[in-house]
Amino acid sequence: MKLLSKYFPDLTEDQIEKFTLLESLYQDWNLKINVVSRKDIDELYLRHVLHSLGIAKVIEFKDGSQILDVGTGGGFPGIPLAIMFPECSFHLVDSIAKKLKVVNEVVEGLGLTNVKTTHSRVEEIKGNYDFIVSRAVAAMPTFVHWVKGKIAKEQKHDLKNGIIYLKGGDLSEELKDYQTTTIYNLSDFFEEDFYETKKVVHLPLKYRG
Repeated sequence: MKLLSKYFPDLTEDQIEKFTLLESLYQDWNLKINVVSRKDIDELYLRHVLHSLGIAKVIEFKDGSQILDVGTGGGFPGIPLAIMFPECSFHLVDSIAKKLKVVNEVVEGLGLTNVKTTHSRVEEIKGNYDFIVSRAVAAMPTFVHWVKGKIAKEQKHDLKNGIIYLKGGDLSEELKDYQTTTIYNLSDFFEEDFYETKKVVHLPLKYRG
């Protein structure tokens, strides 16, 4: 929690309580259903929670925003973002049922009312979202294909509706066909070595009615 407070000093008491509770919930459920590696569970806040909140350094989701988290795995970045933005709605999707069981238990344990989950491939999800978030589940061309037609028409933010992707390493080849992307280096926000090569990529996508 010291790590989160360092970068997000304005957390409410309720947010602090929920973020603090995350660790015990994940440790408990990870023993039953392994969704986070042993090393990562010991560094949950550094490698998962703060990493997810890198998105919150790039954009402040406005109340009422609809956000889709594709390939959420153990609930990242969706659960930390749902705690950070309680007035937004988060739809967490994964094709692996056992991972969503953990997500559902953590959501229930935290008492989050702004999260829903679906066991499905993202291509089968209906609806439109202001933003689609994810942590490097596929190369950008594949990901863009998966989420085509799921972007909302109305713009609520200065950042255009589209994909907000947590990625690492050299992205020049992967993003060469996407001239409208903006890359934010997480090392500009977080000083820990873990974030040296980590990035947030924003790719605006057009509404397709």
